[in-house]
Amino acid sequence: MSLTSAELEMVRDSLGRLRKDFEAHSTYFYDALFRRAPELRKMFRDDLTGQGMKFMTTLDVIVQKLDDEEHLASQYQSLGRSHAILGVHAGDFAPMEEALIDTMRNALGEGFTPELEQAWRKAYAEVSRNMIRRGGIEV
Repeated sequence: MSLTSAELEMVRDSLGRLRKDFEAHSTYFYDALFRRAPELRKMFRDDLTGQGMKFMTTLDVIVQKLDDEEHLASQYQSLGRSHAILGVHAGDFAPMEEALIDTMRNALGEGFTPELEQAWRKAYAEVSRNMIRRGGIEV
């Protein structure tokens, strides 16, 4: 299920509002992730600051090109493969989705409308599906 152009614009705009403090939002994301799935913590280095910034900037790059899957094909493949090497399985994407939704809700407050949440869920489904498929992540 692809995003409509209106949904894509909402996702891009909302992520843009987080750009001014990616570090704090990435910290919140990892806290939310590890509350949901503490077993994933071992896949990450101790210092999450750099990892968090990499996550947020990569997410930003992907969101900006989300309407051009072929443009992102090599990035999806690379991200998928690196996650597979770490031992990430397809099922690990579910707690990541919920952590991302929590992060957006925390950052945007009342601005995180049900419509925006649905758009983010569709965007996340598209990104994770491509990473899993192109990166050879175990299902």
